[in-house]
Amino acid sequence: MFTFINPKTDFAFKKIFGSENSKDILISFLNALLYDNQPTIESLEIVDPYSLPLIRGLKDTYLDIRANLNDGTTVIIEMQVLNVEAFEKRILYNAAKAYSTQLETADQYVMLNPVIALTITDFEMFEDFDKVTSRFVLKEREFLSDYPIYDIELVFVELPKFKKSLEELETLTDKWLYFLKTARDLNTVPETMEVVPEINKAFAIASRANLNRDELSDLLKQEIYIQDRRGAISKAVRIGTEKGREEGREEGREEGREEGIKTGQIALIVRLLERRVGAVTPEVQSQIGELSIAKLEDLGEALLNFTQISDLAAWLETQDLAAQ
Repeated sequence: MFTFINPKTDFAFKKIFGSENSKDILISFLNALLYDNQPTIESLEIVDPYSLPLIRGLKDTYLDIRANLNDGTTVIIEMQVLNVEAFEKRILYNAAKAYSTQLETADQYVMLNPVIALTITDFEMFEDFDKVTSRFVLKEREFLSDYPIYDIELVFVELPKFKKSLEELETLTDKWLYFLKTARDLNTVPETMEVVPEINKAFAIASRANLNRDELSDLLKQEIYIQDRRGAISKAVRIGTEKGREEGREEGREEGREEGIKTGQIALIVRLLERRVGAVTPEVQSQIGELSIAKLEDLGEALLNFTQISDLAAWLETQDLAAQ
């Protein structure tokens, strides 16, 4: 029996996919996620992901992994657990910078090589898409024809949208996504995944038994940081509640006080839900509005565990609205 670290943490992701002895793992992973399980990448070089700006005043870049492929393509890879503000802009900035800083002063533009920004998220980014992987390139706005140079591509993999069970895994892509999403909850390497040498090696690297004390300490610090950030959501809900109470007191009436509390709670909870699970329909907002103040506080705590809109629907079904 084994215990495995969470591959989605920054430390673990870099250790599994970004170390010098992980090239075979990274090649298999990128062929699966970027090239439809075809052996397109034959070799690659893992380079320093920290990009110092060539132009004074330009913002530094911090990435999880950066690799130069055998065909000249640069792939920049990020594993993102928390949906932070302006995250979409950061992805675009990093891709554009990786492309534009390839050239020295005397170099010709023809020397520019393609850049792929691969971003794996532990939250949903595109509520209008059901598919796990989305690929974005430059297109003409009206006719949607491709820009003549196909050099910058943004690829997003949204882990919450991957729903397959172990028995349903078919492709190499399925197996790598299952590894990312569930490795920390497994106590042995599944047979269907063990037959892939690179995935088996990834499990070995992810085994807690193979980490030294300093590595375990770094991992613990990152997991605590993630939990602290998620806890900030719950704190924000409580602050919204207190703000609502203050608004209610200013009304000078009990009804105004109660309404102020609920208004503050509902507005904040809906905003947080939309960032976490996607759009909240008016019907669902109406259901939330029927909850008592105590139930709204319970919902504020519960939404930390929601990954999709169905989780909210399931939670609401467990609440006896008529009894409130």
